[in-house]
Amino acid sequence: MSRFFQVIRNIFSIPELRRRILFTLGILAAFRFGAYIPLVGIDLNVLGSMVKAAEGTGGGRFLGWLNVFSGGAMDRMSLLSLGIMPYISASIIFQLLTKVVPRLEAVAKEGPGGARKIANWTRLSTIPICLVQAIFLVKFLGSSGANAAAGGAIVPDPGIFSFYIPGVLGLLAGTMIVIWLGDQITEHGVGNGASLIIMTGIVGRMPQAFMEMRQQISAGALGADSVIIIVGLYLLMLCAIVFTTQAQRRIPVQHGKHFRGRRMYGGAKHYLPLRVNQAGVMPVIFASSIMVLPGMFAQQIGWETGIQIFGRYGFIFSVLYVLMVYFFTFFWTALFFQPTEMSNQLKEHGSFVPGYRPGRKTAEHLEHVMTRVTVVGATFLACIALIPDLVSQMLHVDRFLTSFLGGTGILIVVGVGLDVMQKIESYLLMRQYEGFMKKGRIRGRK
Repeated sequence: MSRFFQVIRNIFSIPELRRRILFTLGILAAFRFGAYIPLVGIDLNVLGSMVKAAEGTGGGRFLGWLNVFSGGAMDRMSLLSLGIMPYISASIIFQLLTKVVPRLEAVAKEGPGGARKIANWTRLSTIPICLVQAIFLVKFLGSSGANAAAGGAIVPDPGIFSFYIPGVLGLLAGTMIVIWLGDQITEHGVGNGASLIIMTGIVGRMPQAFMEMRQQISAGALGADSVIIIVGLYLLMLCAIVFTTQAQRRIPVQHGKHFRGRRMYGGAKHYLPLRVNQAGVMPVIFASSIMVLPGMFAQQIGWETGIQIFGRYGFIFSVLYVLMVYFFTFFWTALFFQPTEMSNQLKEHGSFVPGYRPGRKTAEHLEHVMTRVTVVGATFLACIALIPDLVSQMLHVDRFLTSFLGGTGILIVVGVGLDVMQKIESYLLMRQYEGFMKKGRIRGRK
């Protein structure tokens, strides 16, 4: 414990690091404050009734999925309801396009200048994506179906100039403000701004979960054994996610020897690290967003069989969900892990994998190893995705209380937390202080 306080003292003894941490905390506090500013013309009491009525339905799952990333702003329908998700959507689109469009790939390889171009195009693409999402959301709030589900008028005066135009512009302005806040954190703070804002939104819902758990314990709806199981599973999941996020399959790489005059250079042995969870949180995000759509469609057309099939606790839903996680894990890994390109780079630098000839044989070996590693990573992600639903069904606990045991939320929180710790540790080591651990270093996200 004394070591922990010593590390904290070392962190705040570095003026630049102290300034960056306080700046980051101030920006995140401003973001949380903005999540409580509601849109104009919304009746919050009726909105709360609609949210409760939609629980368990396809639309309710979709709103709950968006609510995870907005930190509860969707429940209050605030200016930051869309949060940074339109920007994340644009970033994912450009990440995929840089792998399939040769011109974009060439721009991405131009170095810092190309990265700035891609970043500017991503920000510009955020505007139309945000406008489309804002129009659909505002139109849904003023629709008769939403009013029927809420048992009243969510928007008492759904006029074009009194609600629709101000609502769309307000959501657009909120998203652009969040993007600006994220850029400020990236430039003047600690860590990646967009990731920290998403993590703050997820962590911001935890006090509400603790309050709801306390109310259920007081009412006798939640027993002490269930609380112990939930807390124990949460700690176990944290350890498992940290272990798997840091896990690597290291492939030995031998550097060739070079003689200059009478001296020999190179010949050292290093390792090529292949992460077990190479795809990160993206497969779970894609699978969750796609699996929400069939339930919403079945609910819209009144297809009772479809509602039962694609219900959250249905067997078919769980099987399809796992298959989607596996598919997107392999898809994302295959898209961003290029064994042929990696093999050519090793060959150009005079390096090789012992036991395999440079070129095609090395590429085949890397692909074979990565395929087996990806199976382990996909299995891990599938378990993480299913645990909240399984625990909620087995213990008969509200899904909101078990949502922190798995899914996208805990993966993002752990990944961003490790990344921030790695950046802080680099500051400490640069000033000749000890890091968070006596042996080894924390590896951030790649």
